[in-house]
Amino acid sequence: MRARKTLSSWLVNRYLLIIRNEENFAEKTTFSFTYAKAILLTVTVFILLMALSLFLVKTLLAQWFDPRHAQMESNKKLYELAVKVDSLAQEVDEKDKFIRNFQHVLSGDTLDAFQSYETTPTNENEVISSIDVTKLSPVDSQFRQEFEQTDQSLLKFASASYNELQEIFFFSPITGYVSAAYNVREGHYGVDIVAKKNEPVKCVADGTVIMASWTQDSGYVISVQHRGNLISVYKHNAELLKKVGNFVNAGEIISIIGNTGELTDGPHLHFELWYNGNSVNPEEFVTF
Repeated sequence: MRARKTLSSWLVNRYLLIIRNEENFAEKTTFSFTYAKAILLTVTVFILLMALSLFLVKTLLAQWFDPRHAQMESNKKLYELAVKVDSLAQEVDEKDKFIRNFQHVLSGDTLDAFQSYETTPTNENEVISSIDVTKLSPVDSQFRQEFEQTDQSLLKFASASYNELQEIFFFSPITGYVSAAYNVREGHYGVDIVAKKNEPVKCVADGTVIMASWTQDSGYVISVQHRGNLISVYKHNAELLKKVGNFVNAGEIISIIGNTGELTDGPHLHFELWYNGNSVNPEEFVTF
């Protein structure tokens, strides 16, 4: 009991710390304290310094001295890059498939474009067998051909509403006059614009070149994929100035007007617009 009382009195006894001037012993400052307060203040300062030290070790000091921190940051960046590369590879595969199919459509080889799409099973027990269109009976083939060429199916696509295209500003691909208008009934899915010789052809909107090659009927052809499933096609060029995969801005020169291909009767540009796989009248959106 005596020892406990002695310790208690030692902790709560009040002391006065006086700071005096050394020359004249004048009082400058006084501090009143007890050992209990001093111990409490010391413990609090120690805890704060310990917490600050742990924080610095996990953040700033770790970047400077801990080799594991650099390794962890590198692993995190490698993982993010791997995810991006995987998504980019998938997008490139889908884009390549779309370009191949579109090239088949432009060349008239719709059979290869149809067969390039593979049907996958919906589950392990269900297998969906693909249809071989080359083995269709003559009656089915004739019916399919007649249906695709009916005015009803063509007019349905031509008269559809394209509200999204109204929001896009189209540059004029060339300055001239329209010699042959858009006519779905006659199989003319674009407009023919006559202009000066060696006139440059401009891209109507921002996009990526998906085709730039020679065809027997249309000569030098270049096609550009735009946003919103929109494709612009430029035919009968004398020279192509862009390659497949090039990104072009709206108004950028992509070719020179010409008279190439069998289906032409003079220097002009045959211009087409395709939206969601259907042709649209370019004169409704572009001023020539």
